[in-house]
Amino acid sequence: MLETGFLSFGSNLGDKEANIASAITALSTFQEIKDLQSASFYNSPPLYNTDQPEFLNTVVKYSTTYSAFELFDTCQKVESLLGRPEKREKNTPRSIDIDILTYGTSFIETEELTIPHPDLANRKFVLVPWAELAPDEIVPVYNITVQNLLNICNDPSIVTKHVMEKNA
Repeated sequence: MLETGFLSFGSNLGDKEANIASAITALSTFQEIKDLQSASFYNSPPLYNTDQPEFLNTVVKYSTTYSAFELFDTCQKVESLLGRPEKREKNTPRSIDIDILTYGTSFIETEELTIPHPDLANRKFVLVPWAELAPDEIVPVYNITVQNLLNICNDPSIVTKHVMEKNA
């Protein structure tokens, strides 16, 4: 069965644009993942460990025939392929981070995977690009739109649209 949902991408090490673009491209090579649509890229400050570089983030809509757990495994493979270590401390710099925000209307809560992502309503770096891409999407469990979640988000971060650098 084909499920649709949203993924969040973030990077704050190396060539952040290339890291995110490479991750999206890598996911698109799996025949089980289709119709990837990306929001613009956004700059955002680190939330918890503030002694690290600024992040670049986006949100991508997907369709897949994978189960949620197969999608999770595939996202982890792509992260590993792009140099993210399997073991790392939470809230530290990273070349790539891919989170499953939603998987259809599913609610999943296991030790390794929680969908919808448990922090999505508290993160402007997720909600700003998501609202650009799908403002009227109803977020499972919350049962309100992405735009409404953004409107009531308590995150004081300033998230700005990223201007892509042009090669001379």
